[in-house]
Amino acid sequence: MGEERKGGVGGEEEAAVAAARAAEQARELQDAAAALLTRTRAEEEALRRRAAALQGELRRLRKEAADSHADSDKVEEDLDRATCLIADGDVASLLPSKTHGTFLKMFLGPVNLRATRKEVQLKVKEEYNSYRDRTALLFLGFPVILLFLRQWLWNGCFPALPVQLYQAWLLFLYTTLALRENILRVNGSDIRPWWILHHYCAMLMALISLTWEIKGQSQPDCARKQRGVELFLCWAIMQGFVMMLQNRYQRQRLYTRIALGKAKRMDVVWGETAGVEGQLLLLCPLLFLLQGFEGYVGFLLLRTAHTGVIPEWQVVVCGILLIAMAIGNFANTVDTLMTKSRFKAKMKKSKGKRDLDTCPSPTGSSPTDSIAKA
Repeated sequence: MGEERKGGVGGEEEAAVAAARAAEQARELQDAAAALLTRTRAEEEALRRRAAALQGELRRLRKEAADSHADSDKVEEDLDRATCLIADGDVASLLPSKTHGTFLKMFLGPVNLRATRKEVQLKVKEEYNSYRDRTALLFLGFPVILLFLRQWLWNGCFPALPVQLYQAWLLFLYTTLALRENILRVNGSDIRPWWILHHYCAMLMALISLTWEIKGQSQPDCARKQRGVELFLCWAIMQGFVMMLQNRYQRQRLYTRIALGKAKRMDVVWGETAGVEGQLLLLCPLLFLLQGFEGYVGFLLLRTAHTGVIPEWQVVVCGILLIAMAIGNFANTVDTLMTKSRFKAKMKKSKGKRDLDTCPSPTGSSPTDSIAKA
């Protein structure tokens, strides 16, 4: 009995010594980790100040060159190369990120959405592309099914519930796209503010269309009173078709630039290569055609409301929004194409083309990164 008690006491003492040793090791490891993080933060802050100072110096030099109307290719080339390294290299993670904006703060609160690890940023971009691929099929298929059932099952008149489900899905789609694109901007992707604003307008249009009074089959002359819904669905079919082509083009263009070492995977794609130039020649006319059709549908909605066919105020607002979006899309697409053309001409004259090719597009967006995202 005494030996068992003695052995038990010895075991307890050994356990206490081992626990104390583990606690001491944990404290030492904590101190070492804290010291490492402190040194890392200090070094990072020093690099951050240097990067901010150099960025300000580059802005000053560009302003001086513009004010003096200097036409030195060497000066411009050196400034472009320096800007490219800062904006598109590892230094970019040290610079202040784009502000989150009211939209993100309203939905997510004042949280930090900037990913410091590059693989996380790439995952965000890849998931965004995959999400657009999936939603493009729904964007095209949903209105096609509704119009088909209207003709063959519903005797020319939409029931209220399927149309409202589609409009609720559109509201969800536009909201999620706007959220994802705002997060991409925070993480360094160059998306023109207009394309995000376009989604805000589309969100408002989808929300308002949810309040449309859908005249069902029990209503007299329901087909005529549902003309606005029919026009909206026709526009959505064309939108979905262009969206699928645009998603295909953008994926191929982005992977081509990555393979050539000309872009980060967070870049918004622009420009052409031989593998996708034919797609761009097809896609650009379709984009302009879609913009024209978008404005035409908006005009028809206003006309039907004015003539009393569909007198609801919701139709008037949706028509105005469609026309405004069509004008904004057209103006920004033309501006993007013109800016890109000037940049390509500048690249041909630049002696440092190989170095400058690593820079992202100065336009902030691609002409094919616009309408189809709506």
